[in-house]
Amino acid sequence: MEKIGRNQKMTKGSLYCVSTGPGDPELMTIKAIRTIGECQAVALSVDGTRRDKESMEENDEEALKARCAAYRIAAPVTPDLDKKEFLYLSMPMTKDRDVLKQSHRQAAESIISCLESGKNVAWLTLGDVTVYGTSLYVVEAVRKAGFRAEIISGVPSFCAAAARLGRPLAMGGQQLHILPSSYHIEEALEYPGVKVLMKAGSRIGQVKELLIEKGCRAEGVERCGMEGERTFKSLEEVDKEAGYYTILIVE
Repeated sequence: MEKIGRNQKMTKGSLYCVSTGPGDPELMTIKAIRTIGECQAVALSVDGTRRDKESMEENDEEALKARCAAYRIAAPVTPDLDKKEFLYLSMPMTKDRDVLKQSHRQAAESIISCLESGKNVAWLTLGDVTVYGTSLYVVEAVRKAGFRAEIISGVPSFCAAAARLGRPLAMGGQQLHILPSSYHIEEALEYPGVKVLMKAGSRIGQVKELLIEKGCRAEGVERCGMEGERTFKSLEEVDKEAGYYTILIVE
């Protein structure tokens, strides 16, 4: 990435989708920290419903930051982060296409408005942006509007989870499949090799029952690198109440 904001007069800003890694601030890359430091504005994804909606309406920035995992990761290792301008982008946790389409359009409008003023924007994203990153839905609209958008890669959550469990993800000719377990995965579980299950959310209990039914073996990590981290060395240990940030490695 070309250094930004130094010896360079920019007429239009650029969007940087910055991966913050899975949870441990020490796993953030030097490039990610530098990019955030060189941007004038920082974008955070917020739920846009329930508590976040109330906080947005009340302009309670501290509450929004506190509930944003990507911000909590970046804050300890990014100097002067809170001195920057912040954009709070509503990204509801829903499968309703109309709701999602509207939130993506509004996010693009907010970012483009900031870019038009000549500011560079760092959009912080948990894990690696390229793996189910919310900002990816907006990048195309930003580029179509004539602005530059760059993705800054980071440590994916499933790689950190495997390391935390002290095991490989795949070796030799072994296949590796990444699956969103909040969708239908029955057929995909028949694939050869190792399956990584992400995004289980409230379906973790159903997913566990399905894996038991199919005779699968699994290990997992909940909230890898974050406060409240838990590891599961077997499928039997997996808590049916485990949260959204749970990674299962299945064989």
